[in-house]
Amino acid sequence: MTTALITGSTAGIGAAFARRLAARGHNLVLVARDTKRLAEQATELHDRHGIEAEVLAADLSTEEGIAAVEQRLGDRTHPVDLLVNNAGFGNKGRYLEVAMADELAMLKVHVEAVLRLTSAATESMRSRGRGGVVNVASVAAFVPRGTYGASKAWVVQFTQGAARDLAGSGVRLMALCPGFVRTEFHQRAGMGTDNIPGWMWLDADKLVAAALDDLARGRTVSIPDPRYKALMGVVKLAPRGLLGGLSSRTGRKYGPQ
Repeated sequence: MTTALITGSTAGIGAAFARRLAARGHNLVLVARDTKRLAEQATELHDRHGIEAEVLAADLSTEEGIAAVEQRLGDRTHPVDLLVNNAGFGNKGRYLEVAMADELAMLKVHVEAVLRLTSAATESMRSRGRGGVVNVASVAAFVPRGTYGASKAWVVQFTQGAARDLAGSGVRLMALCPGFVRTEFHQRAGMGTDNIPGWMWLDADKLVAAALDDLARGRTVSIPDPRYKALMGVVKLAPRGLLGGLSSRTGRKYGPQ
């Protein structure tokens, strides 16, 4: 049986990955900050699917948290075959309205943790000639969206570049770019969602199923919904100045995730 490690596993997209992978028979390493929720999730997945679910409590906005997950990914006696870098959060407010400490914490999770955990995982995977990494980004990566969008743009660019460098190694890397998904993301950030049209909301379980299919196909970027693929096609053709204005007026109230 193969093993998948999922960060931010207890809610939203991370929990959907855990459910889907457990149903497919993968053992899991579940990573999040809340020890109680991790234990409950591990018990439920083990009882329902008969898989082994290991828990690792870690805060990826801290050096200690990143190092703990790095160490687990580097364990050659209990290798991880799939890494899902899903942990993340947003800050409500325009540039300079958000405390610098909060901005830096977000970059620690979205950029430094993704870089270090991807590196720890792929080094081991390359030596075995197989493995996969899914780095959860956002469609916000493709529009001017302040620090959040910039951090997700980094995730996309980094993943595509690393995938090219590891081509032929047996290791697959993919950036997953969802739109609005009903998770705890917006609530935790204090972001309003009442003005988001119903058609823009995605189901986390369907999103994850489509993402895993895209990973199996060897895609390096996944936008797992026809509506958002069409929307991002329009974005590519729109003038950057227009996009910046639209993002400034609407994107600060809530961040796609």
